[in-house]
Amino acid sequence: MEGFRADEALVGLIALLSIVWIASLLKRAQARGRLPIGRGQLFRDERPGAFRFLFALYILPALSMIYIGLDLLFGISANFDRL
Repeated sequence: MEGFRADEALVGLIALLSIVWIASLLKRAQARGRLPIGRGQLFRDERPGAFRFLFALYILPALSMIYIGLDLLFGISANFDRL
């Protein structure tokens, strides 16, 4: 068993705090009907399928950041050594 690692806790907290930024971006995107992509914007009314796809692409990293943050803070990583 390892001891407390301050660097892992710090990175875990940063990962979980980045979720707030992603969530606020997605909340604004739903309200305004546009998502940022590069230096431009994607409007929901013009391209609804592309808007939904890009919305999902924002959600996937958010879920990954949640897993990374919880893993670093609480050590919940899956043990893949048995596979």
